[in-house]
Amino acid sequence: MRILLIEDDPDVADYIKKGLIQENHIVEHFIDGKEGLISATTETYDVMIIDRMLPHVEGLTIVRTLRASSILTPILILSALTDVNQRVEGLQSGANDYLIKPFAFSELLARITILAQSQIQQSAKTQLQVGDLTLDLLSHKVMRENQEINVQTTEYRLLEYLMRNKNQVLSRVMLFEHVWDYHFDPKTNVIDVHMSRLRKKVDKPFKTVLIHTVRGAGYVIKDS
Repeated sequence: MRILLIEDDPDVADYIKKGLIQENHIVEHFIDGKEGLISATTETYDVMIIDRMLPHVEGLTIVRTLRASSILTPILILSALTDVNQRVEGLQSGANDYLIKPFAFSELLARITILAQSQIQQSAKTQLQVGDLTLDLLSHKVMRENQEINVQTTEYRLLEYLMRNKNQVLSRVMLFEHVWDYHFDPKTNVIDVHMSRLRKKVDKPFKTVLIHTVRGAGYVIKDS
């Protein structure tokens, strides 16, 4: 899953990020409510985890703004506020769930997994598809021409990001920050290595090439 985390407490944020990354999820983290809101309205996520008390724009304002903009991504509110009326207010703002701090990571993971699965079931979209290539978001199975393609974890994340943004050129910086979840190092060849491995599995055995290099710009996956 691709998850947006808006949390200004560095210890809590680090705790959540490490756990989610170990579970093979992609995490976009912001400490500022205003920056987090901009990302929430311009990027696509499977789940959003939003702290209630944030600098510049507080959590419930973010939730209300997203819902007013018809952005229906599942949202889990984090808060140290334990009063029942405060929890009700959080849910009435448009959040799907409300988790009180401190919390166990296992509970957080269970809650966002349920939210994501519910969203997938509601939208009836359990697969990404480009041409005859399909990626199942629940089983993580990759298929092409009725053949299963065995991909490693990083290859899967790279392919998922490409397919979620099909027909869009993705720069090396975008790929690095969304798939590897740390700042871009122009000297590294990690993208080239993983992209080469992925293309050998996804494209080389088949007639039609789906993953294309756009010289000087990045990569794009498209079926025409």
